[in-house]
Amino acid sequence: MKYVRIATLTAAVAATALALTACSSGGGDAGGSDGDGEAVAITDLNIVVPADPGGGWDQTGRAMSQLLTEEEIVGSAPVTNVGGAGGTVGLAQLANEKDPATLMVMGLVMVGAVETNASAVRIEDMTPIARLTDEPLVVVVPAESEYDTLEDLVEDVVDRGQAVTITGGSAGGADHILAGLLLEEAGLDGGEIAEKLNYTPNSGGGEATSLILGGKVAAGISGVGEFLQHIEAGTMKALAVSSDEPVAQLPDVDTITDAGYDVVLTNWRGVIAPGGIDDAERAELERIVSELEESDGWKDELETRGWADAFLTGAEFDEFLTGNIGEVTTTLQNIGLVG
Repeated sequence: MKYVRIATLTAAVAATALALTACSSGGGDAGGSDGDGEAVAITDLNIVVPADPGGGWDQTGRAMSQLLTEEEIVGSAPVTNVGGAGGTVGLAQLANEKDPATLMVMGLVMVGAVETNASAVRIEDMTPIARLTDEPLVVVVPAESEYDTLEDLVEDVVDRGQAVTITGGSAGGADHILAGLLLEEAGLDGGEIAEKLNYTPNSGGGEATSLILGGKVAAGISGVGEFLQHIEAGTMKALAVSSDEPVAQLPDVDTITDAGYDVVLTNWRGVIAPGGIDDAERAELERIVSELEESDGWKDELETRGWADAFLTGAEFDEFLTGNIGEVTTTLQNIGLVG
């Protein structure tokens, strides 16, 4: 079964994680501390969403902003959207950020986009803070679509190739990867997948929704939370979810595995900070997100959105992130999305 999420790390990957930790948590005195690791207090926070409004990153950033202030964890937490190229435009901006009281929402999508966009600025250049959530994806079609099953859609792509358009998030992200894995399971190799898969990327969930509801594409892939209201309203049909078990919000929708394709893929989201912040600044940011994760408001938000609590911070998140970068890069190569 194909998983692009937590994996057993080899000794080599673990060693790389230690290097990542050393790079991301040292040096710099970009405000808030004298650079000697003395305790700092962050009372106001900037949240950067490296995507246009409407998608999962935007939902995550705005939920964080609202709850951090409602729970009085910080005084203010304004959100800034910087869309483009799977988050790598925002990532490049974060590389120049001097304020340590800055968190950028990111996740699996950005891991893939760094590779597909050959980004000069990499996640490894930043400071890992926390993994927050994990969410299944759902494959949907317009309500009036001729496709009633996932097999109907996949086989039509195999037969007609570029004539069948699928939309989702950024190129190389979770949605794009899932489309490639489905075609791989249908028997295509990397070159054939690259030739046949007509994938239209978007930098925010709102644009993908418009394309699907307008009948401009054959199908769409995104997080369950992004399409749920449209599925419940009957304007989209859900063909399958990408988790290993049915999801609570869509109990009657098959998993991809149950639909005949041996693929499980979940989309994690987290936050990073500028590179070069010192240990005390990193510790303060970790404290802030830890308080958020422990709050009743955040737990309610997870339930409402259908997000799983996947909280990791410190060395555990460092190791996970290093392993995930390696896994995603290999997967993108195998399904022909990068060379």
